[in-house]
Amino acid sequence: MSAEPLDHTTLGELTSSVHAGNAIDAGSGAIRTPLVLANSYALPEDPSTLSWSGTEVPLYTRNSGVNQLALQRKLAVLERGEDALALASGVAALHAVFFGTLDAGDHAVVTDHGYEATHRLFTELLPRKYGVEATLVDTSDLDAVRAAIRPNTKLIHTETIANPTTRLADVAALAEIAHAAGALLSVDSTFTPPPIARPLELGADLVVHSLTKYINGHGDAMGGAVIGSRALIQPLKADAMVDVGGVISPFNAWLIQRGSVTLPLRVRQHLASARVVAEFLEQHPRVAWVAYPGLASHEQHELAERLYPGGPGAMLAFAVDGGKDEQNAFVARLRIIVSAVSLGHDESLIAHTSAGASPRAEYWPERFAAGHLRLSVGLEDAEDLVADLRQALDAY
Repeated sequence: MSAEPLDHTTLGELTSSVHAGNAIDAGSGAIRTPLVLANSYALPEDPSTLSWSGTEVPLYTRNSGVNQLALQRKLAVLERGEDALALASGVAALHAVFFGTLDAGDHAVVTDHGYEATHRLFTELLPRKYGVEATLVDTSDLDAVRAAIRPNTKLIHTETIANPTTRLADVAALAEIAHAAGALLSVDSTFTPPPIARPLELGADLVVHSLTKYINGHGDAMGGAVIGSRALIQPLKADAMVDVGGVISPFNAWLIQRGSVTLPLRVRQHLASARVVAEFLEQHPRVAWVAYPGLASHEQHELAERLYPGGPGAMLAFAVDGGKDEQNAFVARLRIIVSAVSLGHDESLIAHTSAGASPRAEYWPERFAAGHLRLSVGLEDAEDLVADLRQALDAY
């Protein structure tokens, strides 16, 4: 007789991270869900009642496979949602939300500090191809959000911590505004994976993650996810996965499932080191400015303390004194911190970004548009990261 399934509502963070989504393999007896690379699964003796577009039983991997289903179960538990959809990338997950919730003639209110792909989807692709209207606003300004609402507004979309400006969004307050208008609230929480934040518990309807980042955590797999109620997720599965085909590969799903086991432990280290690094940078005479919500100097620090008592993530932005050449020279002198895009990896990553590289820079504060450094603090010893930053700063 098999044991009763675990009730994750009664279990701790670490226990759920280890066990959620995993199952003993009936065929081999392996205690960990194996990697299953098949793209097709055996049909029952009488398949006449099957839905060929069904997503809950392995049938064809574009619909659902063993590893994707396991990952989706884990993500739903980690975010405390009813259901989850895993796709090929974070941008595929964003597209799934917008494509699945908006029709021609609908209107959306969208953060003006959003991710590059979000910006282009709402300023170019969705308006041109589907007739979707969007108003870009400062979603930290609740009055501005209310003023942007129209009778045909169907969605408000924001990021918990804006990329790259570190501006915060009050998810609970935005949820109230959205629901009062009969709209949904979607939240990109990539910068704040659980246990840092759980937007669904604050009233958000859909949560998006680039699984490529913190949830995978090892810089070796791409994926994206949407988590929410079953009523909202099931149509997204049918549209974005089955008929648009943005399915995650079995191997990537397996890698991300493996990486997610240590998420709570990794988050603790990310947060602890980020605070040390931010405090060091802020006091160094050759650093012009630092933007990190965990610092008292951040304009939304009090909100950050309320929203993220354990720490507001491990992403920060700063600039060294000087212009483009000085920023590049500083990065070139780093020995431990790697110059590369992405975030949430085990290694610390830094990228020099300027206004010329981003069409959304018109919405950034002037100091960001002038050129800044985006730093994702990794899992190295904080003392080693500080030493690396110090030697690069002191070299000129």
